[in-house]
Amino acid sequence: MMRARVSLLLGILFLASLSVSFGISHHREHQETQEESQNNPFYFNSETSYHTLFKNQYGHLRVLHRFDQSSKQLQNLENYRVVEFKSKPNTLLLPHHADADFLLVVLNGRAILTLLNPDGRDSYILEQGHAQKIPAGTTFFLVNPHDNENLRIIKLAIPVNNPHRFQDFFLSSTEAQQSYLQGFSKDILEASFDSEFKEINRVLFGEEGEQQQQQEGVIVELKKEQIRELMKHAKSSSKKTLSSQNEPFNLRNQKPVYSNRFGRLHEITPEKNPQLKDLDVFLSSVDIKEGGLLMPNYNTKAIVILVVNKGEANIEVVGLREQQQQQHHQQEESWEVQRYRAELSENDVFVIPAAYPVAINATSNMNFIAFGINAENNQRNFLAGEKDNVISEIPREVLEVAFPGPGEKVVKVIKNQKESYFVDAQPEQKEEQSKGRKGPLSSILDTLY
Repeated sequence: MMRARVSLLLGILFLASLSVSFGISHHREHQETQEESQNNPFYFNSETSYHTLFKNQYGHLRVLHRFDQSSKQLQNLENYRVVEFKSKPNTLLLPHHADADFLLVVLNGRAILTLLNPDGRDSYILEQGHAQKIPAGTTFFLVNPHDNENLRIIKLAIPVNNPHRFQDFFLSSTEAQQSYLQGFSKDILEASFDSEFKEINRVLFGEEGEQQQQQEGVIVELKKEQIRELMKHAKSSSKKTLSSQNEPFNLRNQKPVYSNRFGRLHEITPEKNPQLKDLDVFLSSVDIKEGGLLMPNYNTKAIVILVVNKGEANIEVVGLREQQQQQHHQQEESWEVQRYRAELSENDVFVIPAAYPVAINATSNMNFIAFGINAENNQRNFLAGEKDNVISEIPREVLEVAFPGPGEKVVKVIKNQKESYFVDAQPEQKEEQSKGRKGPLSSILDTLY
């Protein structure tokens, strides 16, 4: 009896020690990953990397910090900015234009997008996955017509006046800003509108005793009857083709470029869409199931701006870090492999430089949008898997010289993976669990009970 109690006590102590060891190890690994994320020039945390342009009880507009100020390796993104717009149900983003081209993508919810031109207007109903180019200087407004769902939009902005900087010109005079029309002189306004300045001030700008009529900000509430009227004039673009010259297109309307049980990738390239061709950008939507891995790959020309829509993932990007070495009294350049890691969550942004290999392991079901800059003639090369594996195209004679192992074993390792693009991130662990193999914990529990 005493021996059984001693065995039980020893077993419990051993289990406790394993639990503590695992906890310490897991905490240390998590802490190291967080530190790597903080020191990562390609990672932009959603909590700290955005600057708020406007915010009220109906929603917000915010812009991501400049890429080129984060790292010298991102100098070619100097003229690209990422803008997030979010609004509550039954709201309107007031009419405005900007000195930047926009590529707008709906992440969540439903929107009415109206583009104004001198000879008319075009109004579209956009669903999740819809994208639309808004040329610089185009006056537009956005409505969230839904009764209980927030609208979330991401925009890639490409300024046309100044590198890295753009401005929004709002027609309305609100508590947040003046109407840009107020910048004109009294004589210009009276002649242009054929009205007295006092009337113009009262009706358009809310001045001369009408200050209380001004809106609180650029995102305002709409009445349901107003929304119903706007919906009547909006076209559904759910069935539009990818090559539509000016109308919205949906990433998810076409067959995925890559797809299996672990994930799928929808992508539209400049060759397939004139709006993207004009911007030299590709657009992707990627879904990865929890525990799935987007296998190591790289883009030959495109710099990718990844925006997390839903879920969480661990990302690893491999680059080279320059090292200075003193040899034979001369300075020689050498390069050291550098791994950049980050734990990604909703709204985070990560930049993947061209030619830098990347792998993404989803720790929950996730979806992200990707803008590929310099996309024309870009090619994605995978480094593992059965299809599109660039390493598997290397002749055996070269592999034998390039790697230390015997040629047949090198070929076997490179071609051993029968899946393509997306795989199970931990196949061995799941295989052992499915076979019911006993580890040290289960053996101890069997002994104790």
